Amino acid sequence: MQNQLQLNFKQIKNLISNSKNICIVTHFNPDGDAIGSSLGLYHILLEMGKVVNVVTPNEYPEYLIWLPANHNIVKYSLQKEKTHGIINSTNLFICIDFNELKRTGDLFEILGKNRVKKILIDHHPNPENIFDVQISDISVSSTVELVYETIIQCGFEQFISLNAAICLFTGLLTDTISFSVNCSNPRTFEIAAKLLSFGIDKEEIHRKVFDNFSANRMRLLGYTLGKKMVILPEFGTAYMWLTNDELKDFNFQMGDSEGFVNYPLSIKGVNFAALFMERKDYIKISFRSRRNIPVNKIISTHFSGGGHKNAAGGEEYKLNMEETIKKFVSILPQYAEILKPSYNL
Repeated sequence: MQNQLQLNFKQIKNLISNSKNICIVTHFNPDGDAIGSSLGLYHILLEMGKVVNVVTPNEYPEYLIWLPANHNIVKYSLQKEKTHGIINSTNLFICIDFNELKRTGDLFEILGKNRVKKILIDHHPNPENIFDVQISDISVSSTVELVYETIIQCGFEQFISLNAAICLFTGLLTDTISFSVNCSNPRTFEIAAKLLSFGIDKEEIHRKVFDNFSANRMRLLGYTLGKKMVILPEFGTAYMWLTNDELKDFNFQMGDSEGFVNYPLSIKGVNFAALFMERKDYIKISFRSRRNIPVNKIISTHFSGGGHKNAAGGEEYKLNMEETIKKFVSILPQYAEILKPSYNL
């Protein structure tokens, strides 16, 4: 396995070294890890003299728009003609933070038909077997870690700039929720220390990411926890839901619900939390858990989605909000043994 990994790094080094025009692609609704990884890699490849573009399927949360070179990201939903031009001139794709092409939304068919070489760097389970070479590891905290390891193993460390370090550290910070989850491996902190050595301002990055929301977002959080949270003590579970009308009442902007699903896990005895949000033609679902509760398996079995053992997401296209919640509650008895709280609520 180690020999295969080294072979993969060698292949990636050769592909990058021999490619002039590189396009970095993220998943639909990119988060901090996707944007941080992509922009970090963008700055590194620029330092190497490459022509580089970052393409996202759609827009992303406002708390990320301060990142260096954010203004150079091309959003397919808003810039279709420019995106097509970039894709047609690209001779290497680097796919960041997703395990299957359909997660790129409307870019799926365009990328699927394109025969240009594709590298995958991702930390989600069960990657699709369509990439020419992949670096995939579910044991790491974030895709940022894998991007960093790839750069080191390829011998490109000298091209890491201050801007690259800022972007990579931001992605690491967001996916670990300020080093509170998915970061028990010492290597995570070793990488954080390496990035800090570039002179980045950790406190300033933390403020921009976690203390930079609107008043409407804060009011929406209070409303969600106060009015829309249901606790099911027998299953150690809490769920919340928000309709389109409620989101409009609080002038909802992309990213405003970031982290909402984690709050119920702060309640004594709650080990499984769910958030259901109404979209135009589907229900967005977010699951979080503690202990050995595999929410990725739960969501892939009963809804359309996937993710990590303790953090997963998906969509429900066939049922409305009421029906989706009813279905969710109905499946909990199947998992009663692993959901059972260790103490009373």
